[in-house]
Amino acid sequence: MNLKTTYLGFELPHPFMVGASPISAKLDRVRLAEDAGAAAIVMNSLFEEQIVHHEAGLEEHVLSHTESFAEATSYFPAAQDFHLGPDEYLERIREMKQAVDIPVIASLNGTNLGTWMEYAKYMEEAGADALELNLYYQPRSEEETSEQVESGLIEVVEKVRQSVKLPLAVKLSPFFSSLPHFVKQIEEKGANAVVLFNRFYQPDIDIENLEAVPSLKLSDSSELLLRLRWLAILAGRYEKLSLGMTGGVHTVEDAAKAIMAGADGIQLVSTLLRHGLPQLTKLRGDLSSWMEEHEYESLEQMKGSMSYQHAPNPEVIERANYLRILQSWDVEA
Repeated sequence: MNLKTTYLGFELPHPFMVGASPISAKLDRVRLAEDAGAAAIVMNSLFEEQIVHHEAGLEEHVLSHTESFAEATSYFPAAQDFHLGPDEYLERIREMKQAVDIPVIASLNGTNLGTWMEYAKYMEEAGADALELNLYYQPRSEEETSEQVESGLIEVVEKVRQSVKLPLAVKLSPFFSSLPHFVKQIEEKGANAVVLFNRFYQPDIDIENLEAVPSLKLSDSSELLLRLRWLAILAGRYEKLSLGMTGGVHTVEDAAKAIMAGADGIQLVSTLLRHGLPQLTKLRGDLSSWMEEHEYESLEQMKGSMSYQHAPNPEVIERANYLRILQSWDVEA
């Protein structure tokens, strides 16, 4: 069965890759991922806070902002809590490139434009095959408009594109007023792929101790639905963009749905943390068997077959489905 796909310009033997996760923190796990059949591996993000710890110290960074206060330092991890510092991260890129033959995709999450540009260049020099820009940003000020938020993120893509020649993937959240328009803009600024979607880790509240409590849960298949909708909407709209997705693929049925919606690449994290790296091998084999059973000859034949580009009037279908779903639930007397 032909499972080949193209993602970020790479010809991959199949769509399954390791997403940003602790798996990349240790070289033995990286080698095991390749042995299990990973088509590529995305490193966990290097965050600006790690760079600040390294270069200036967190306290100075936090207190340098007028809106900050001393207690804010307690919300950030200590330096030793990060898997890798910036120098170690760059060295890990070099080590991974020597250890495996699959594409190594570095990941960066900055807050200052200079950091985005500087460390993107460092990652390129360290030997990364591609770079994923993790645009994890949540506006909180009533003075900050949606246009300002989007223009700032678009500028990040533009400036990084000017700084490096690496293929660029942009990992997005679903919280844009017009996601197709925003994606078009970042394509025009030089992005080569978008990844749907970033998982926002939302804290819980301890009502007894009056504290915000970090809450991290692995994904399940229910998270796939949001991604399917937007993959189906975006597929076929852009000439130069690959569509990657992360979050919600745990079974071969999940994978088939993602590909039918239009995914070129599928990043796996939670299912690997839950079941181990052999899950990569299993999903690849299961997909091949499923496609043969359903008489598909190649992944390309299957890709995007359920996207909106094949719908005669997608706006009407979207509206009709919305109304039908609302009428599908009844309350027993």
